[in-house]
Amino acid sequence: MTEKMNLTMKFNLDKEKEKKAREIITVVYKALEEKGYNPVNQFIGYILSGDPTYITNHNDARSIIRKIERDELLEELLRSYLNQ
Repeated sequence: MTEKMNLTMKFNLDKEKEKKAREIITVVYKALEEKGYNPVNQFIGYILSGDPTYITNHNDARSIIRKIERDELLEELLRSYLNQ
């Protein structure tokens, strides 16, 4: 058990999931903007809490964002920020 604790876990998204995550982020971002919300703040609230009410129902954005796990969402946002 102690040996396992010393290993670093590796997390990878396949390319198809990356594309799906990017599309979801774009759709949800636009829906939040259209309703007058600050998309960055709303995404942060959702990622940290897991509470889907941070995402608007406008254009079905709330159900769309739930099609991807929060860790995958966070990975794509970080990848995009770092341009990788």
